[in-house]
Amino acid sequence: MERPTLWLMVVVLLLGLLFLREPRLQRCDEIFLHWLLKNSQLRNARVPLTIVEVGRAAVSQKDDAEIGPTERFLRGAGSANSPLESALFLQAALEFKPTVVAFEQVLQWPERARDEEQIFVDQAMRVPKLLLSAELTATPDPDAPVPEIAGFPQVTGKRGDLVEFSGIGRQPSEDVRLISTLGFVNLPNEVADDIHVPLLFQYRGEVIPSFALQAVLLWLRVTPEEVKIDIGKYILLPQGRKIPIQSDGTVVINPNAAKMARRLSLNELLLAAQQREQGKTTIHLDDMRDQILLARRPADLLAPPDVFAATIATIQMNLFVRRVSWIFDCVMILSITALSGAVRKFSRIDLMLCAMAFSAAYCLIALGILSRWSIWLPGFLPLAAVWAVFLFSLILPKRKDAARTITVGGPSPTL
Repeated sequence: MERPTLWLMVVVLLLGLLFLREPRLQRCDEIFLHWLLKNSQLRNARVPLTIVEVGRAAVSQKDDAEIGPTERFLRGAGSANSPLESALFLQAALEFKPTVVAFEQVLQWPERARDEEQIFVDQAMRVPKLLLSAELTATPDPDAPVPEIAGFPQVTGKRGDLVEFSGIGRQPSEDVRLISTLGFVNLPNEVADDIHVPLLFQYRGEVIPSFALQAVLLWLRVTPEEVKIDIGKYILLPQGRKIPIQSDGTVVINPNAAKMARRLSLNELLLAAQQREQGKTTIHLDDMRDQILLARRPADLLAPPDVFAATIATIQMNLFVRRVSWIFDCVMILSITALSGAVRKFSRIDLMLCAMAFSAAYCLIALGILSRWSIWLPGFLPLAAVWAVFLFSLILPKRKDAARTITVGGPSPTL
């Protein structure tokens, strides 16, 4: 009996171990994770989040001419950063008494809009929990006063990977800040993308929450003193809620989670508030009392990605994307290593068909597991190992008794 191809088994085993120890190779799995999240489906559920698109998305003149008057009214026609429009939004929102009202866009208005801003302030004073966005900066004005930001007192772990800031770059006016809570909407390129969203920043030695985390804390009525943070592991909230975080303070979210929220335009909200005053109920928004009401720009090229709504929904529904245990990687390495010793027993066509079938089945299984349990399986290690075995089989000498495709021809029939 011929001994198996030991050197091929050793090569596959060493490549697998190199993948487990090399962080740059492990980041190749991010491409597979993006594909999984793009094609996965979430369960049909409604998160306690309502998104109101304030303003109107940019459209061409041709498309604008084709829009009917009713649709144009429901979409809205004003600017996304107008004091009067923001005041109208708050007035309509107060009819449904949401737990938290949050503005994703930084509310900064010119000096000439002071009178209109005062109208907004009058409405904002009636909101119990108002969250406004601001932006941190690493290069503040040296002549500007240094604002104090309260951080989390219970923090353990290394803070070196957290993005550090030393000042506030953009924020609402002082009159608005006094009646609200600030949340920071920074998305640093070095740590953030459409699936990695920062929840923690470092500000002058203090660990502070981002916009999405601050919205959830207000929604849960949790103070910073009640939060326990172990950087690189988790954020522990009261009642057993745990948010897994990485060493840079980011959380892996499912971008599709934002689709589980209710989405309205400003004029739809205004119409619902008016009908509520008149005793009519064409749009049922009574459940908004226990929700976060998030005001953002419509989804257009000028608006930022809808990552904050997806992050809030992910935390609310506990839809965190978790990687499977490293034990799975070890099992896959050992299994493929053991099977690689038998490649010489099969033809190259059979091996290619097996590799294609394994790749398709593995991707389908990974999609199903992610959709059901929010657990993602690595793609680079098993798929690359299987196709590496196939490529090595092309240069290996075939055994004399290996399976081959043979055409058998019988004798021609005699007449």
